[in-house]
Amino acid sequence: MFFIDTIELEGLGNRSYLAGGERTAVAVDPPRDIDSVLGAAARRGVRISHVVETHIHNDYVTGGPELARITGAAYLVPADARVAFARVAVADGDAFDVDAGLTLAAMATPGHTPHHTSYVLRDGGRPVAAFTGGSLLIGTVGRPDLVEPRLTEHLARAQHASARRLASGLPDDTAVLPTHGFGSFCSSAQADGDSTTIGREKSANAALTTDVDTFVTDLLAGLEDVPAYYAYMGPANAGGPAPVDLTPPALADAGEIAGRLAAGEWVVDLRNRVAFAEGHVAGSFNFEADGKLATYLAWMIPWGKPVTLLAESAEQLAAAQRELVRVGVDRPAAAATGGPEVWLRQGERPASFARSTFAGLAQEIPRPSPIVVLDVRRDSERAAGWIKDSVHVPVHELHGRLDEIPSGAVWVHCAGGMRAGIAASLLDAVGRDVVAVDDGFDAAKNAGLTVVTA
Repeated sequence: MFFIDTIELEGLGNRSYLAGGERTAVAVDPPRDIDSVLGAAARRGVRISHVVETHIHNDYVTGGPELARITGAAYLVPADARVAFARVAVADGDAFDVDAGLTLAAMATPGHTPHHTSYVLRDGGRPVAAFTGGSLLIGTVGRPDLVEPRLTEHLARAQHASARRLASGLPDDTAVLPTHGFGSFCSSAQADGDSTTIGREKSANAALTTDVDTFVTDLLAGLEDVPAYYAYMGPANAGGPAPVDLTPPALADAGEIAGRLAAGEWVVDLRNRVAFAEGHVAGSFNFEADGKLATYLAWMIPWGKPVTLLAESAEQLAAAQRELVRVGVDRPAAAATGGPEVWLRQGERPASFARSTFAGLAQEIPRPSPIVVLDVRRDSERAAGWIKDSVHVPVHELHGRLDEIPSGAVWVHCAGGMRAGIAASLLDAVGRDVVAVDDGFDAAKNAGLTVVTA
């Protein structure tokens, strides 16, 4: 009898896994905060005998070395991955005993990276699951452009071949358990559904339903910007990440918060965008703790710049700190909890800005005073339709392009409101008159706005 537990990393859009039998188990692509994996093993009453990586990750810092060290597990890493630490070098076809009747076999599946390896879990010799990492995902594949631009087309073709190798070598009822595809920018598209099998992918995945040339052309055409922090993840993982330190950061009072802002450091307010708009420390930025905090903050902040976190509670602060260590933002320079009433010096008033909807924007456009409609969605989102005469700057580029925004009141929108909140905070911090459109983009046309399509 075997089990497979899924460990969700919702903020990064990834999954890790713990799979095993009655006594021992294997951990697949573990996060840097390994206590979630250790907790899963403790609940099952099993020892972790193997820790495996499908590839050197580009979107998060792995906890593999530390998990292997703490548990004494064998650390399995693809043989062709260039790493600076001791590991069990895994080659295509290698097999490892996990528990009685339960084995794990390596299958070379290059494409997401040149060395990418999937692992097939067999129970009594029968394949029951494939841990496919960034190879075969739900309805798509991992993106092939994160290693080296000159290799992108080659790796895209390898993705097609690897997907077909998995499909032809495994029974239709084999569960496909990818690491990416649930919001991660390591995926070439987002997963359509929560689970899948080899059989389902044969009828739904373009890698298995189209010829290689069509697949590669479509795949490359759909690739979007790579988060800037990805440049630091691969080297960190290849070098062997240090253990995490999740002890609480030093607490800052109102004077220190003001001083850090004056020094040009980033002060990040983790509260929801409604509370932030109603009142905040002038100059602070809003990255909601319940949004994709790690992805967007790590993408936008200059790498290595000190960050101070402002949270509603110690619990919110701890959760944010955990999210950030997963992408290498290790130690906040300082932190504070509560609200603007304790973050502002005596006599200071909170800053604020307006919020509205697309219906509100439709009412504002005909008025004499000129306004700027700023669209901060990604290129692919805008390509499907945009508000006539709007300015387009994706949110991850906005901090470096603030001087490009025309004069006038700025009504900023995205697809649902979260990124508009980030953008509004950036604009507010430099003194712009801003209105955050907190609404779904589907409402724009219904509000009477002219939506242009190519």
